[in-house]
Amino acid sequence: MTSARTYRGFQLDRFQNEAIDALEEGASVLVCAPTGTGKTVVADWMVEEVLSKGKEVVFTAPIKALSNQKFRDYCKLLGEDKVGLVTGDLVIRRDAPVRVMTTEILRNMLLTGDSIPQLGAVIIDEIHFLDDKERGTTWEELLIYLPHEVQVVGLSATLSNLEEFASWLADVRQRDVVVVEEHERAVPLEFVIASREGGLRGPRQMDRFYKDWERRNRRKLEKARAEAARGRGGRGGRRGRRQSVGAPVRHGDVFRMLWPDLAPYLYFVFSRRDAEQMARGLSSRLDAPLVTDDERDQIQAALDAFALQPGSDAAMDRELFEMYRRGVAFHHAGLHVMLKALVEDLYEQRLIKVLYCTGTFALGINMPARTAVFDGLQRFDGEGMINLPAREFMQMAGRAGRRGLDDEGLVVIRCATEDWPHVRQQLRYYLQGNLEPVRSRFGLSFYSVINLLQRHEPARIRALVERSFLAFHRTKKAERDAEKADRMAAELESLGYDEDRNSKAPKDVRRLVRALRKVRSSAEEGPARTWSEFQARVDFLKRWGYLDEENGFNAGAKALQHIQMSEVLVVEIFLAGIFDELDAETLYGVCCGLVSSLPRGAIVRLPKETRSLGKRLDKVRMSEVVVEAEQLSGQRMEFDSGMIPFGRWWAQGRSLGELLLNVEARTDISGDLVGAFRRARDLVGQLRALYEHDPERAQMLKELASRVRRDEVEVLD
Repeated sequence: MTSARTYRGFQLDRFQNEAIDALEEGASVLVCAPTGTGKTVVADWMVEEVLSKGKEVVFTAPIKALSNQKFRDYCKLLGEDKVGLVTGDLVIRRDAPVRVMTTEILRNMLLTGDSIPQLGAVIIDEIHFLDDKERGTTWEELLIYLPHEVQVVGLSATLSNLEEFASWLADVRQRDVVVVEEHERAVPLEFVIASREGGLRGPRQMDRFYKDWERRNRRKLEKARAEAARGRGGRGGRRGRRQSVGAPVRHGDVFRMLWPDLAPYLYFVFSRRDAEQMARGLSSRLDAPLVTDDERDQIQAALDAFALQPGSDAAMDRELFEMYRRGVAFHHAGLHVMLKALVEDLYEQRLIKVLYCTGTFALGINMPARTAVFDGLQRFDGEGMINLPAREFMQMAGRAGRRGLDDEGLVVIRCATEDWPHVRQQLRYYLQGNLEPVRSRFGLSFYSVINLLQRHEPARIRALVERSFLAFHRTKKAERDAEKADRMAAELESLGYDEDRNSKAPKDVRRLVRALRKVRSSAEEGPARTWSEFQARVDFLKRWGYLDEENGFNAGAKALQHIQMSEVLVVEIFLAGIFDELDAETLYGVCCGLVSSLPRGAIVRLPKETRSLGKRLDKVRMSEVVVEAEQLSGQRMEFDSGMIPFGRWWAQGRSLGELLLNVEARTDISGDLVGAFRRARDLVGQLRALYEHDPERAQMLKELASRVRRDEVEVLD
């Protein structure tokens, strides 16, 4: 029987009570509930419960902005002295009993034996990030390495295969894992379509409208389809491009449909360029600001305070200043770090009424709106256009509806009338709850492999590797394959063929026999496959001299113990002595090129000496050992010599504004540069560990790491 509770003056909901009941009984829990329903209340309760027992708790989050927001929240809730923050950028009160960390840092602590003896619980926000192609393996490793007595609280709004995930987690944690679900949102969502001809209409209304519109425009539609089939179809005669029949609906049309009754709203686009251009375009066309006089005074006060910060003059221009004063803004990952913090602060104070943003704004940050608008339902995935995954759609749609302010949240999809049949099919898929299942991305990095070899015997390593969600999947599949093979063998036996007695299959059943052998092979190889992949990495390290035949550490392996970014590439550059030749500023520039690339379309002119150095480094990048490591790990190791001058200039003390004068780019790339500077500083810290034998060089790297940490980019955003 679930007990009813109040927490901090609020009556808890059914699912919150269920989760807390399970935690009190010592179980771990997975809480899956829509955005805005109060999942984090369970986390907050657990934090206070662990503290009351004199133990410690860690809260992990996938993105820095979410970590920083949770740090601020817990400082207010518990008092600053009890809360610490440990990210790649900042370390504040590292020994506090409540620590907010990035997942990678906690994984690394566990992997390298840096234990937390009083750790009582770990809260993993957005636990479905285990599915992330680049970083998901970190989530799995964290859950594998955590001591069994530590309780886990996993939070997600979009984890569809909960029971399967919980079954694995219970197996790997060796303790009960209770699944708690809530399907009802605190603020229900209404989905509508925005078209130029039809205005705002629900799906059923849009169906009726489309039928009438299609009947009235049948000849135009048939002509457009025929032209597309003949390869004429559109501007420039490009094959397959259909000529538009209906009137296109622009973001300005959507504004007129929503303002003022359905604002504030988030307008989701899938390129930074669109976010900037649309925001600037709307702001320039407004007849009057979207804010009241009092709100405008509050914005002005925030802008005045912003102007006092170092570097603000380079971040802010007159057009942005006026845009914010009108209540309009844009937000994307490349935005200047200071502007990003300013926009989020203004939005949190409800002073931004229309925010054009990319999907990163939907990740975990508690910033809802009255309405969420989708510019479309497709995005570029690095190779081509794909339908927006259901998990991403629901994450963004979940931002609509403010608890305590709105009776419902509105989700608007911009759609040309003629595109409705396709959009309807996609929307129906989303609304049926067809979220993609979370799949394992387990693929041990060379850093992890080396540190496991350093700390554990082979039997223990194998036990750890075979606890992965990937190994769990493969074992379950092997079990299904074995059952399938038994059924196939029985079918063959009914046809007069016994695989144990008959060495040669009759002609009429040979196809079935081949299929049986294939399934049997899959069933036998499946459970051992993950360990074989680990062994393949060890064999690679032996083949290239990183390890000796007895798994002893040579120079390459000793270096790999410390390098977590572009691992083999960085170590090969180190072994080649190239880092030894570089002055501090150039070394930092190279580190920037190893951790980040200039965004598409950004152009910078490289000095001759930089081009020469870039060629040397590219040669290492394309060497056989690096290419093979890349293929084996599935992780691309990039190097972009275009980043070298930016790192060098930053290390020399130039401002971010000065740097931006040296690049041609279609959008603001300040955020990209700041991200590169931060990651490069982390890499400098890792390189420092390689120079313990050279105190002078180690001191130079220590001073470099300190020099590039400047107030201009150290905004707690």
